[in-house]
Amino acid sequence: MSMFGEGLEQAVQRAFTRPVPKSAGARMRYLVKQLKGTRAAAQLLRVSQRTVERYVKDQIKKPRPDLAARLEREVKARWQPHIRARAKEKAATTGGIVIDTRARMGYTAPIGSTDQDRIRHLTVALPPQYAARLFEAQEQGADDARLQEIAAEALREVYFQDGGRRAGSLEEVRFTDVEHLEFEL
Repeated sequence: MSMFGEGLEQAVQRAFTRPVPKSAGARMRYLVKQLKGTRAAAQLLRVSQRTVERYVKDQIKKPRPDLAARLEREVKARWQPHIRARAKEKAATTGGIVIDTRARMGYTAPIGSTDQDRIRHLTVALPPQYAARLFEAQEQGADDARLQEIAAEALREVYFQDGGRRAGSLEEVRFTDVEHLEFEL
């Protein structure tokens, strides 16, 4: 998963009200229940059906690192769907989303003004419509470049142009070297 996509996912996961199952057996049982069978879980995790059954019965307790990572990712992606949906809905309608980033940012502006890229650390509250656009794009399978574009557009309007009160001629803001990125709902 991409940096922007992961950042959005982590923000949503912070809304969870119950912890995600910790042990491999508990995670596997949850996944089998969600997918309605051991065969589907085995296909998703790229292991044999027998392996899944052994985790379910706690006959195997410690998965290989690559399987442990896949198992964790798949369980987290399905955990508390109603709370996940509610958190996204709230961000997209009333709450908005906060972006905290340390990145090199440049922009396209008319001749005569400086468009020098430089590292900036910004923490900006974005209005609900940008949260809605980011989550919508993510759900439609947008790549990191597209999510980055939406975030840069939001920063251009909210931070650099201050909602139309300054830098009206600024045409484009772009992220380059992103050192840190975090979203908060």
